[in-house]
Amino acid sequence: MCTTPHVFSDRIVRPGDPAFFDILHSYNGYRTCYYRTFAVGSASSAQRDAYTRCREYMDEAISLVRPGATTADIVSVWPTAQEFGFPDEEAFALQYGHGVGLSIWEKPVFSRLVSFEHPEVLEEGMVFALETYWPSKDGWGAARIEEELVVTRKGVR
Repeated sequence: MCTTPHVFSDRIVRPGDPAFFDILHSYNGYRTCYYRTFAVGSASSAQRDAYTRCREYMDEAISLVRPGATTADIVSVWPTAQEFGFPDEEAFALQYGHGVGLSIWEKPVFSRLVSFEHPEVLEEGMVFALETYWPSKDGWGAARIEEELVVTRKGVR
């Protein structure tokens, strides 16, 4: 069962397996952070459904990004830890966001654990990554997507 995309093994990758890639780059001292999910060979219907749901959470969050919005506004559209079977948000970090710049994890922080009590206001020029996750109903696959965003005067790029 794929409960987290950060599980490693020496098992041979087979057709139908989900493959998760956390892509981290550095260019002239600045960092990037992207997450992508692939299916080896072809995806099952359960994997496609998980990806669709994960993408919907991402797109809904992106639609809220603009100057003056807060990290609480963004995380309010993400599922709760209980929807994944975790007892509380402290045990859950699969819906997450973080600033990106000279480091991979900077402010602002987007998390249901901290953003409601300590919201951070988004400002023009901020660069950050938003990460969403959704498990597939087959108990094997999942989808994880991460997008890097820039807050512009008119919204997001």
